[in-house]
Amino acid sequence: MSLDKNKAIVTGFIEAYNKRDLDLFDDFVSLDYVDHTNQIRGRESLRQLITMGIKAFPDWNETIEDIIAEGDKVWVRLEYSGTHKDEWRGIAPTGNKIMMTSVDIYRIVDGKLAEYWNVTNSLNFFKQLGAIEFTEEGKNLFPS
Repeated sequence: MSLDKNKAIVTGFIEAYNKRDLDLFDDFVSLDYVDHTNQIRGRESLRQLITMGIKAFPDWNETIEDIIAEGDKVWVRLEYSGTHKDEWRGIAPTGNKIMMTSVDIYRIVDGKLAEYWNVTNSLNFFKQLGAIEFTEEGKNLFPS
């Protein structure tokens, strides 16, 4: 598959996610999909995870800032934003607006997303939620 087609698969998947069109996942995600970051397997497990995410952050949006393809992998630098309106992984809704950057890596096999890795600052995510606070030493090292 060409590098441009691989980029189009990732872009289409993110667009479907932003539109909440989970039916399109069948077009983009392999049945035996592996999410190494969230430790889930299978298209249906991904659909369940994303459904929970949409419930918790109904205005969640992902914007592709950069996209690079090489071989069977596509890297995207994303800007995420969303408002915490419902429980997320045991954390009660805070109403806090979350904004963050991540690098996502997808492996494409036979025209579908087969594997996924995510590199992000989870500490910043949970701090924005209000689930954690830095110690005094941490506040001095990492001022807001």
